[in-house]
Amino acid sequence: MILASISMFVELGLVKKFSIERETLYRFLMTIKKNYRDVPYHNWRHAFNVAQVMFAILMGCEMKGTFSDLEVLGMFVGCLCHDLDHRGTNNAYQQKAGSALVLLYGTTNTMEHHHFNHSVMILSSENLNIFSSLSAECYSAVMNVLKHSILATDLSTYFQHRTRFFKLVESREYSWGIEEHRELLRSMLMTASDIAASSKPWEVQQRVAHLVTAEFLSQGDKERQELNLQPQALMDRERQHELPKLQIRWIADICLPLYQSLGQMNPKLSVMADGALENMKHWDSLARKSEQNNSSFK
Repeated sequence: MILASISMFVELGLVKKFSIERETLYRFLMTIKKNYRDVPYHNWRHAFNVAQVMFAILMGCEMKGTFSDLEVLGMFVGCLCHDLDHRGTNNAYQQKAGSALVLLYGTTNTMEHHHFNHSVMILSSENLNIFSSLSAECYSAVMNVLKHSILATDLSTYFQHRTRFFKLVESREYSWGIEEHRELLRSMLMTASDIAASSKPWEVQQRVAHLVTAEFLSQGDKERQELNLQPQALMDRERQHELPKLQIRWIADICLPLYQSLGQMNPKLSVMADGALENMKHWDSLARKSEQNNSSFK
Protein backbone atom coordinates (compact mmCIF):
# COMPACT_ATOMS: atom_id res chain seq x y z
CA MET A 1 0.00 0.00 0.00
CA ILE A 2 2.93 2.37 0.68
CA LEU A 3 4.40 1.61 -2.76
CA ALA A 4 1.00 2.03 -4.44
CA SER A 5 0.54 5.36 -2.63
CA ILE A 6 3.90 6.57 -3.97
CA SER A 7 2.89 5.48 -7.48
CA MET A 8 -0.35 7.47 -7.20
CA PHE A 9 1.54 10.59 -6.06
CA VAL A 10 3.79 10.21 -9.11
CA GLU A 11 0.98 9.49 -11.60
CA LEU A 12 -1.05 12.45 -10.35
CA GLY A 13 2.00 14.56 -11.20
CA LEU A 14 2.30 15.80 -7.61
CA VAL A 15 5.91 14.74 -6.98
CA LYS A 16 7.19 16.60 -10.03
CA LYS A 17 4.86 19.62 -9.79
CA PHE A 18 5.62 20.35 -6.11
CA SER A 19 9.24 19.10 -6.02
CA ILE A 20 8.44 16.56 -3.31
CA GLU A 21 11.62 14.79 -2.19
CA ARG A 22 11.27 11.02 -2.42
CA GLU A 23 12.81 10.37 1.02
CA THR A 24 10.42 12.87 2.60
CA LEU A 25 7.45 11.25 0.85
CA TYR A 26 8.52 7.77 2.03
CA ARG A 27 8.87 8.96 5.63
CA PHE A 28 5.58 10.86 5.44
CA LEU A 29 3.64 7.80 4.22
CA MET A 30 5.26 5.47 6.77
CA THR A 31 4.39 7.95 9.54
CA ILE A 32 0.79 8.26 8.33
CA LYS A 33 0.50 4.45 8.37
CA LYS A 34 1.92 4.25 11.90
CA ASN A 35 -0.53 6.89 13.16
CA TYR A 36 -3.58 4.79 12.35
CA ARG A 37 -4.71 2.59 15.22
CA ASP A 38 -5.39 -1.13 15.05
CA VAL A 39 -9.19 -0.92 14.87
CA PRO A 40 -11.37 -3.15 12.66
CA TYR A 41 -12.32 -0.59 10.02
CA HIS A 42 -11.04 2.99 10.43
CA ASN A 43 -7.42 1.98 9.93
CA TRP A 44 -4.60 2.54 7.41
CA ARG A 45 -6.14 0.10 4.92
CA HIS A 46 -9.36 2.14 4.85
CA ALA A 47 -7.38 5.38 4.35
CA PHE A 48 -5.48 3.80 1.47
CA ASN A 49 -8.71 2.52 -0.12
CA VAL A 50 -10.26 6.00 0.05
CA ALA A 51 -7.18 7.52 -1.58
CA GLN A 52 -7.23 4.85 -4.30
CA VAL A 53 -10.88 5.62 -5.13
CA MET A 54 -10.09 9.35 -5.30
CA PHE A 55 -7.17 8.54 -7.62
CA ALA A 56 -9.49 6.48 -9.84
CA ILE A 57 -12.05 9.31 -9.96
CA LEU A 58 -9.44 11.95 -10.81
CA MET A 59 -7.56 9.88 -13.40
CA GLY A 60 -10.06 7.31 -14.69
CA CYS A 61 -13.07 9.62 -14.83
CA GLU A 62 -11.08 12.58 -16.15
CA MET A 63 -11.88 14.81 -13.18
CA LYS A 64 -8.28 15.92 -12.53
CA GLY A 65 -8.55 18.85 -14.96
CA THR A 66 -11.52 20.23 -13.01
CA PHE A 67 -9.23 21.13 -10.11
CA SER A 68 -5.98 23.02 -9.68
CA ASP A 69 -2.83 21.03 -8.82
CA LEU A 70 -3.00 22.43 -5.27
CA GLU A 71 -6.58 21.19 -4.90
CA VAL A 72 -5.60 17.73 -6.15
CA LEU A 73 -2.69 17.67 -3.68
CA GLY A 74 -4.92 18.76 -0.76
CA MET A 75 -7.68 16.27 -1.61
CA PHE A 76 -5.36 13.31 -2.15
CA VAL A 77 -3.39 13.94 1.06
CA GLY A 78 -6.78 14.52 2.75
CA CYS A 79 -7.88 11.02 1.76
CA LEU A 80 -4.75 9.46 3.27
CA CYS A 81 -5.06 11.52 6.47
CA HIS A 82 -8.84 11.75 6.90
CA ASP A 83 -9.15 9.23 9.78
CA LEU A 84 -5.75 9.61 11.49
CA ASP A 85 -5.73 8.31 15.08
CA HIS A 86 -9.35 7.12 14.83
CA ARG A 87 -10.33 5.31 18.04
CA GLY A 88 -13.03 3.09 16.55
CA THR A 89 -15.80 5.24 18.02
CA ASN A 90 -17.80 7.96 16.25
CA ASN A 91 -18.60 11.61 17.02
CA ALA A 92 -21.85 10.71 18.78
CA TYR A 93 -19.91 8.47 21.18
CA GLN A 94 -17.38 11.24 21.95
CA GLN A 95 -20.31 13.46 22.90
CA LYS A 96 -22.10 10.82 25.01
CA ALA A 97 -18.89 9.90 26.81
CA GLY A 98 -17.78 13.54 27.26
CA SER A 99 -14.39 12.51 25.89
CA ALA A 100 -11.23 14.62 25.96
CA LEU A 101 -11.67 15.19 22.22
CA VAL A 102 -15.06 16.88 22.79
CA LEU A 103 -13.49 19.11 25.45
CA LEU A 104 -10.73 19.96 22.99
CA TYR A 105 -12.65 20.38 19.72
CA GLY A 106 -16.31 20.82 20.68
CA THR A 107 -19.25 18.80 19.39
CA THR A 108 -19.10 19.79 15.69
CA ASN A 109 -16.90 17.57 13.47
CA THR A 110 -15.12 16.43 16.64
CA MET A 111 -13.13 13.51 15.22
CA GLU A 112 -12.53 15.27 11.90
CA HIS A 113 -10.93 18.25 13.65
CA HIS A 114 -8.72 15.77 15.48
CA HIS A 115 -7.76 14.00 12.22
CA PHE A 116 -6.85 17.35 10.64
CA ASN A 117 -4.83 18.53 13.64
CA HIS A 118 -3.01 15.20 13.69
CA SER A 119 -2.18 15.75 10.00
CA VAL A 120 -0.85 19.24 10.76
CA MET A 121 1.31 17.82 13.56
CA ILE A 122 2.89 15.30 11.17
CA LEU A 123 3.38 17.86 8.38
CA SER A 124 5.00 20.24 10.88
CA SER A 125 7.97 17.88 11.26
CA GLU A 126 10.75 19.07 8.97
CA ASN A 127 11.65 15.63 7.61
CA LEU A 128 7.96 14.78 6.97
CA ASN A 129 6.76 18.01 5.35
CA ILE A 130 5.89 17.10 1.76
CA PHE A 131 4.66 20.70 1.31
CA SER A 132 8.05 22.23 2.16
CA SER A 133 8.76 23.58 -1.35
CA LEU A 134 5.50 25.58 -1.47
CA SER A 135 5.39 29.36 -1.14
CA ALA A 136 3.60 30.76 1.92
CA GLU A 137 0.55 31.55 -0.23
CA CYS A 138 0.40 28.06 -1.80
CA TYR A 139 1.02 26.42 1.58
CA SER A 140 -1.94 28.31 3.07
CA ALA A 141 -4.12 27.33 0.08
CA VAL A 142 -3.28 23.63 0.24
CA MET A 143 -3.81 23.52 4.01
CA ASN A 144 -7.26 25.06 3.52
CA VAL A 145 -8.13 22.37 0.96
CA LEU A 146 -6.73 19.69 3.28
CA LYS A 147 -8.85 20.89 6.20
CA HIS A 148 -11.98 21.25 4.06
CA SER A 149 -11.44 17.75 2.61
CA ILE A 150 -11.06 16.07 6.00
CA LEU A 151 -14.03 17.90 7.57
CA ALA A 152 -16.12 16.92 4.52
CA THR A 153 -15.84 13.24 5.54
CA ASP A 154 -18.18 13.84 8.50
CA LEU A 155 -21.55 12.59 7.24
CA SER A 156 -23.30 15.46 9.02
CA THR A 157 -21.37 17.83 6.70
CA TYR A 158 -22.44 15.74 3.69
CA PHE A 159 -26.10 16.00 4.74
CA GLN A 160 -25.78 19.78 5.10
CA HIS A 161 -24.54 20.22 1.54
CA ARG A 162 -25.90 17.39 -0.56
CA THR A 163 -29.31 18.93 -1.40
CA ARG A 164 -27.55 22.00 -2.83
CA PHE A 165 -25.24 19.77 -4.90
CA PHE A 166 -28.09 17.57 -6.17
CA LYS A 167 -30.06 20.65 -7.26
CA LEU A 168 -27.05 22.12 -9.07
CA VAL A 169 -26.53 18.87 -10.99
CA GLU A 170 -30.25 18.35 -11.66
CA SER A 171 -30.67 21.85 -13.09
CA ARG A 172 -27.24 21.82 -14.79
CA GLU A 173 -26.51 25.16 -13.15
CA TYR A 174 -23.09 24.16 -11.85
CA SER A 175 -19.95 25.85 -13.08
CA TRP A 176 -16.66 24.45 -11.85
CA GLY A 177 -15.12 27.85 -12.50
CA ILE A 178 -17.07 29.14 -9.49
CA GLU A 179 -15.09 28.51 -6.29
CA GLU A 180 -18.19 27.73 -4.21
CA HIS A 181 -19.35 25.10 -6.73
CA ARG A 182 -15.92 23.53 -6.96
CA GLU A 183 -15.65 23.41 -3.16
CA LEU A 184 -19.02 21.65 -3.06
CA LEU A 185 -17.82 19.12 -5.65
CA ARG A 186 -14.65 18.48 -3.63
CA SER A 187 -16.82 17.72 -0.58
CA MET A 188 -19.02 15.30 -2.51
CA LEU A 189 -16.02 13.50 -4.02
CA MET A 190 -14.47 13.09 -0.56
CA THR A 191 -17.70 11.50 0.71
CA ALA A 192 -18.04 9.34 -2.42
CA SER A 193 -14.49 8.04 -1.91
CA ASP A 194 -14.98 7.53 1.83
CA ILE A 195 -18.13 5.38 1.43
CA ALA A 196 -17.07 3.74 -1.84
CA ALA A 197 -17.05 0.22 -0.37
CA SER A 198 -20.81 0.16 -1.03
CA SER A 199 -20.10 0.33 -4.76
CA LYS A 200 -17.36 -2.32 -4.93
CA PRO A 201 -17.72 -5.98 -6.02
CA TRP A 202 -19.91 -8.01 -3.66
CA GLU A 203 -17.07 -9.97 -2.03
CA VAL A 204 -15.35 -6.71 -1.07
CA GLN A 205 -18.58 -4.97 -0.03
CA GLN A 206 -19.62 -7.86 2.23
CA ARG A 207 -16.19 -8.11 3.87
CA VAL A 208 -16.05 -4.36 4.53
CA ALA A 209 -19.62 -4.31 5.90
CA HIS A 210 -18.60 -6.95 8.47
CA LEU A 211 -15.51 -4.93 9.47
CA VAL A 212 -17.63 -1.79 9.94
CA THR A 213 -20.16 -3.82 11.91
CA ALA A 214 -17.43 -5.25 14.16
CA GLU A 215 -16.33 -1.71 15.01
CA PHE A 216 -19.92 -0.54 15.56
CA LEU A 217 -20.76 -3.49 17.81
CA SER A 218 -17.67 -2.78 19.89
CA GLN A 219 -18.88 0.81 20.34
CA GLY A 220 -22.36 -0.47 21.20
CA ASP A 221 -20.87 -2.72 23.89
CA LYS A 222 -19.06 0.28 25.40
CA GLU A 223 -22.25 2.35 25.37
CA ARG A 224 -24.21 -0.41 27.09
CA GLN A 225 -21.56 -1.43 29.64
CA GLU A 226 -19.74 1.83 30.39
CA LEU A 227 -22.38 4.49 29.73
CA ASN A 228 -25.51 2.45 30.57
CA LEU A 229 -27.08 3.47 27.27
CA GLN A 230 -29.14 1.48 24.78
CA PRO A 231 -27.13 1.46 21.53
CA GLN A 232 -28.83 2.19 18.20
CA ALA A 233 -29.75 -0.76 15.98
CA LEU A 234 -26.60 -0.96 13.89
CA MET A 235 -24.46 -0.98 17.05
CA ASP A 236 -26.59 -3.39 19.06
CA ARG A 237 -25.03 -6.85 19.28
CA GLU A 238 -28.46 -8.31 20.01
CA ARG A 239 -29.70 -7.05 16.62
CA GLN A 240 -26.77 -7.94 14.37
CA HIS A 241 -29.03 -10.33 12.42
CA GLU A 242 -30.59 -7.14 10.97
CA LEU A 243 -27.37 -6.29 9.10
CA PRO A 244 -28.76 -6.96 5.58
CA LYS A 245 -31.76 -4.65 6.16
CA LEU A 246 -29.54 -1.95 7.67
CA GLN A 247 -27.15 -2.18 4.71
CA ILE A 248 -30.02 -1.77 2.25
CA ARG A 249 -31.13 1.36 4.11
CA TRP A 250 -27.55 2.71 4.24
CA ILE A 251 -27.05 2.30 0.49
CA ALA A 252 -30.53 3.56 -0.46
CA ASP A 253 -30.52 6.64 1.81
CA ILE A 254 -26.88 7.73 1.87
CA CYS A 255 -24.78 6.18 -0.91
CA LEU A 256 -27.05 5.81 -3.93
CA PRO A 257 -28.38 9.40 -4.14
CA LEU A 258 -24.79 10.69 -4.22
CA TYR A 259 -23.57 8.14 -6.76
CA GLN A 260 -26.56 8.80 -9.01
CA SER A 261 -26.02 12.57 -8.87
CA LEU A 262 -22.32 12.19 -9.65
CA GLY A 263 -23.18 9.83 -12.53
CA GLN A 264 -25.62 12.42 -13.87
CA MET A 265 -22.82 15.00 -13.80
CA ASN A 266 -20.18 12.66 -15.27
CA PRO A 267 -21.42 9.40 -16.90
CA LYS A 268 -18.07 7.72 -16.15
CA LEU A 269 -18.97 7.90 -12.44
CA SER A 270 -22.19 5.89 -13.04
CA VAL A 271 -20.19 2.75 -12.29
CA MET A 272 -20.51 3.61 -8.57
CA ALA A 273 -24.33 3.66 -8.69
CA ASP A 274 -24.31 0.44 -10.74
CA GLY A 275 -22.16 -1.31 -8.13
CA ALA A 276 -24.30 -0.06 -5.24
CA LEU A 277 -27.52 -1.27 -6.92
CA GLU A 278 -25.96 -4.68 -7.51
CA ASN A 279 -24.96 -4.91 -3.84
CA MET A 280 -28.48 -3.96 -2.74
CA LYS A 281 -29.75 -7.04 -4.60
CA HIS A 282 -27.32 -9.26 -2.66
CA TRP A 283 -28.31 -7.69 0.66
CA ASP A 284 -31.98 -8.05 -0.23
CA SER A 285 -31.43 -11.75 -0.92
CA LEU A 286 -29.73 -12.17 2.48
CA ALA A 287 -32.53 -10.21 4.19
CA ARG A 288 -35.14 -12.54 2.69
CA LYS A 289 -33.20 -15.61 3.82
CA SER A 290 -32.89 -14.15 7.33
CA GLU A 291 -36.66 -13.53 7.45
CA GLN A 292 -37.38 -17.08 6.28
CA ASN A 293 -35.06 -18.51 8.94
CA ASN A 294 -36.66 -16.40 11.65
CA SER A 295 -40.20 -17.40 10.61
CA SER A 296 -39.24 -21.09 10.57
CA PHE A 297 -38.04 -20.81 14.19
CA LYS A 298 -41.35 -19.32 15.39
